[in-house]
Amino acid sequence: MQLTASAEFNLLWASLIIEELTRLGVRHICIAPGSRSTPLTLAAAAQTQAQCHLHFDERGLGFMALGLAKASNAPVVIITTSGTAVANLYPAVIEAQLTQVPLVILSADRPFELIDCGANQAIMQPGIFAHFAEQIALPCADLQMPPAALLSAIDKALTDTNTVVQINCPFREPLYPEILTSLGTFFAEDNPRLTHYLNPIRPWYHSQRPLLDFHRPQANALPSPDTLMRFVHGKGLILVGALSPHENPELIINLAQKIGWPILCDAQSQLRQHPSVLGHGDQLLLQPRSKHVLEHADRLLVIGGRFVSKRIMALINEHAWHSHWQFLPSLQRLDPQHNTKHIWQGSIKACCELPWPRSSSANWALALTPLNQNIDNLLGQHIDNAQLGEAQIIRALAKAQTPQSQLIIANSLPIRLYDMYAPISAMPVPLYSNRGASGIDGLIATACGIAKAGTKNTTLVLGDLSALHDLNSLAIARRLEQNLVIVVLNNDGGSIFNLLHVPKEQGQSTLIDDFYRLPHGLEFGYGAAMFGLAYNQADSLDEFIQLYQDACNYQGTSVIEICISSTQASDQINQLTLWIKQD
Repeated sequence: MQLTASAEFNLLWASLIIEELTRLGVRHICIAPGSRSTPLTLAAAAQTQAQCHLHFDERGLGFMALGLAKASNAPVVIITTSGTAVANLYPAVIEAQLTQVPLVILSADRPFELIDCGANQAIMQPGIFAHFAEQIALPCADLQMPPAALLSAIDKALTDTNTVVQINCPFREPLYPEILTSLGTFFAEDNPRLTHYLNPIRPWYHSQRPLLDFHRPQANALPSPDTLMRFVHGKGLILVGALSPHENPELIINLAQKIGWPILCDAQSQLRQHPSVLGHGDQLLLQPRSKHVLEHADRLLVIGGRFVSKRIMALINEHAWHSHWQFLPSLQRLDPQHNTKHIWQGSIKACCELPWPRSSSANWALALTPLNQNIDNLLGQHIDNAQLGEAQIIRALAKAQTPQSQLIIANSLPIRLYDMYAPISAMPVPLYSNRGASGIDGLIATACGIAKAGTKNTTLVLGDLSALHDLNSLAIARRLEQNLVIVVLNNDGGSIFNLLHVPKEQGQSTLIDDFYRLPHGLEFGYGAAMFGLAYNQADSLDEFIQLYQDACNYQGTSVIEICISSTQASDQINQLTLWIKQD
């Protein structure tokens, strides 16, 4: 076998890369078709430790990988060919980096001599994702580069499991081997040059472990018992921001009960509907009586990061705190106002298992519990029993979840409606969102990835513009074997702009419609039919609930559309705000 610039040697390099990635925990590989990426694709197809997922559109592929990584809590590989195929991953890479979701991009590339000289499908790929991804720029497959150097570079790059890594892989032609060869065959083959090349890593091949086993130091700068005692000596408040279902956020309930402080939480905290928290935090900050109680808090413990509610963010920023702590699983700056505080790094488990004493002002905010329940009752009366609307559908979905289900809520209006109006429930479920960059792109593909990673019933609720933005990801959805229900709230455009201070022309909505909301007049029945998906449209709450129950028992993907007035949600929000302020 000729091993220099040969298709077989390209395949060997690709097989070493894929093998090492599976030893580092990769169980899902997302592939878009391409010629230059052939060695990587063939190596992935031969790998028995990972499942391959294919899609023709790299943009949707990236978001599908994002969903798989979120739900599986493990790194996911993306394989693309060269050129703009790589660039199409950018939105998913940004979202993954901002939310610390591990993706590994294997971007096939042209060799050095074909870059910047007019060669076809050749762009400058190393560093294309700037600071949004760690970079490894490999040379072309070369007998002069020891295979251990290749493996150790991958091991080092994946030491931080909360980041995006781009491994740029140039390959010279030929790309298509005459015989498909597995990694085991390469090691068993009787070829003097090949044997000499692979001998140094034979112990690695037989070990089933990565070449380098990095052990990261454990964070040990956690507060001492004396420090905890001083911190809890007062009227404290626990705010829970965005957390993953894998971070055991329910431990925070026990922590709060031990200290004796109330919990306000974000939509993404996994605790928003829990009966032991003040779930209606955003609305409590509207209500004069509850706002007056909260003004007496002087200690703040923030667990997690991002918040949807601007009122909660204002509480953090504008209140005069005696002490302000934040616990984060990894060191990040997640505070746009740059408040003075003490940041502790550690897992939720490590935080909650500290020897927290009971506060000297335990149960200081018990008056908030009935006020929170009053708001829940008011929302049930004025949303659930009103005309068909977006908040009504969000609340119905939140109530309908079971231990065998998971919910994905899209950006723009849906996540805000859930944050403001989700009901108290004894059945909190895993909730996912893409709130790193808060884009409306790739949401259907992300939901498909989350559904693919497990066996739970999955529901995605999103707006019409988000659905149009990612319509071709229905091609992924049509191949799903798992249950996925896509609920489209069609208000004919970007109706969140009705809530913003967009100037109007002479009291009319011409400017907001023409330049912001962009009404389209489209429905999704024909789109679902194009991809062979089950579709229904609901015209009442009872009809929606029945259709949703049927869809949850369907194996595969189905679409339910609800067409709603473009001003329904904004009008209802404004009216509810007045009622809660006056309550």
